[in-house]
Amino acid sequence: MTRKLLFSLAAALLALPAAAQRWTLDPQGGIVWQPQGDIPHKDHLEMTGEQISAVLRWAVDERGAFHVERSLVFPLLRVKPDDTHASLMCRVATDIPSLLAVNTSAVGFNASALQFERVEKMLFDGMLRVQSLWSFNGVGAGYDEVENPAPVLAMERTIFPSPTQPALCERYLLRNIGPKPLEISVPEFTQEFVTPAHRGMTGSYLIRAEIADPGVRSLQPGDSTLVETLFRACRVGESLQPTDVGAELAARKAFINEVTHNLVLETPDPVIDREFRFAKIRSTESIIKTAGGYMHAPGGECYYAAIWANDQAEYVNPFFPMLGYEIADESALNAFRHFARFMNPEYRPLPSSIIAEGRDIWNGAGDRGDAAMIAYGAARYALARGSKSEAEELWPLIEWCLEYCRRKLTPQGVVASDTDELEGRFPAGEANLCTSTLYYDALRSAVYLGRELKRPAARLRQYAHQADRLAEAIDRHFGATVGGYETYRYFDGCTKLRSWICMPLIAGLKNRSRGTVSALLGKELMTPDGLLTEQGSSTFWDRSTLYALRGIYIAGEADRATDVLARYARRRLTGDHVPYPIEAWPEGSQRHLAAESGLFCRVVTEGLFGIRPTGLRTFECTPSMPSGWKRMVLRHIRAFGNDFDLEVERIDNDHLSLRLAVAGQPARTFRIRQTETLQIRLPQHP
Repeated sequence: MTRKLLFSLAAALLALPAAAQRWTLDPQGGIVWQPQGDIPHKDHLEMTGEQISAVLRWAVDERGAFHVERSLVFPLLRVKPDDTHASLMCRVATDIPSLLAVNTSAVGFNASALQFERVEKMLFDGMLRVQSLWSFNGVGAGYDEVENPAPVLAMERTIFPSPTQPALCERYLLRNIGPKPLEISVPEFTQEFVTPAHRGMTGSYLIRAEIADPGVRSLQPGDSTLVETLFRACRVGESLQPTDVGAELAARKAFINEVTHNLVLETPDPVIDREFRFAKIRSTESIIKTAGGYMHAPGGECYYAAIWANDQAEYVNPFFPMLGYEIADESALNAFRHFARFMNPEYRPLPSSIIAEGRDIWNGAGDRGDAAMIAYGAARYALARGSKSEAEELWPLIEWCLEYCRRKLTPQGVVASDTDELEGRFPAGEANLCTSTLYYDALRSAVYLGRELKRPAARLRQYAHQADRLAEAIDRHFGATVGGYETYRYFDGCTKLRSWICMPLIAGLKNRSRGTVSALLGKELMTPDGLLTEQGSSTFWDRSTLYALRGIYIAGEADRATDVLARYARRRLTGDHVPYPIEAWPEGSQRHLAAESGLFCRVVTEGLFGIRPTGLRTFECTPSMPSGWKRMVLRHIRAFGNDFDLEVERIDNDHLSLRLAVAGQPARTFRIRQTETLQIRLPQHP
């Protein structure tokens, strides 16, 4: 990286509001905060494994001490009624360090509680680490109370979920930094709750917090010891499995390492690169191993052991093949299999959500355009996945959803639905722009996929014709001047700008792209936190902001998109609420729902690099690199049955060099014009 570029990035960071600079990039790959005069401060973040999710509500108080309240979610321990929100949940604020005692006397036992904590550093890298210094006042005659005694003990907390067990793990590394020997007394400690039997689907549940390996540890100056704690749950009558915190820590690190080293982004902006890395972690960790198979979970202390036509089918499943994380791909295929169970010859609507580990459904908002969401996501997933057998399996679901949408066409040629994915929070009319655009994109993908599967040419011509007619209908019915912009109205009669006017851009419909981009970036919708849902409101949802960023790149406005992306990444990664994309505000208190992180990743794969699947081994690539960048790279893309890199370099103002490096194959380099689309075919492996 050049000195000039480093200076520019540093200047950009310094120009941000003070609140946006709380966290900085850690050289080891995470983010770090060193509290100075910016306390008190509090925040919350979510981490998830196959049988547990934990939302940590943490704070550093005005004296510099750390506090944490753990919201524990056990998705496989179901409570009544067994609905969308039926995971066993509890909040635990047990202060583990307060249970420890320190003895400095060479004679007898005069133990003191740890006191006067001062947080020196907090780090997050898929696990929360807190580094603190502690001191205490001595016990007994002759000891004077001192307001701020010198630190004698250093502590590093590490908090993380077990990847596979229903356990939140905490590891406390204690080191004697004083001049005298210390004895650390670790008590026998358990804290148990038994839930009422009539409230659980399978009776009572036991929630247990415990400290492992109690006893007295002697520490000479410079010596250290570990204290390990588990927060777990099980059915009463069952035994908690033995849990080795060290092994769980190694497994969590292995997961983070695997996700980190596939689909690696390298740009001149390290904050965007780092946020991309974190988004990969959040989008893939939140997969629950249910009785109905792996299910990707939105999270947020609400949505687990269930799938949705928008969050899973539409948002995150099309991304997973790019990453190549096997469990994520398995969860995507499993989601589409669940939806396929509800195909019917009468073409009644598919459920919006399949809940309770696959045992029930939720359809409380009626038809939200769910068939369009599923067709869009399933077709894009199948193409990028590159598996002919999976594509064959998904084809009937895709065709059924396309036919359902065709039957919902209005006299104006657009798709009717009861509402949209906002489920009535904002008006959507009888036919909304989002549903019709998803159907259009699904038709295009179906043509590509049908050719791979040797489906009848007449049927594919029919899909192509339907797509062309729908594009015309979208422009004719939704195209309008709104707020002075030549863009789209979200539904017939809508007179306010809406964030989801970005949808035609992501499908490549460019008739009104200039006015739409200007409307999205104008003062009516754009805020420091992203797009308002509706002009004049105070509500924002990250999902529409991330869709819009992808669409603005696809429209060829890389400079304008990157300006917003850079500001967004800094706010989410280095601001006061970190480190992931969030759901919404004020609803949900900006919880870290997992599919939004998948949408951030798609801004990169489909926006910056312009990857559009066109076959099981083929894709369009339309790089959209901002003028201030000289180079960008996406390494170890695992889609289309291959492992390959895309390297884009600037030749001059009008031309780019694109280097394609496929594992096991000689690299190829292409010279292309700015915004030119390149058709790429990858090798077919035996």
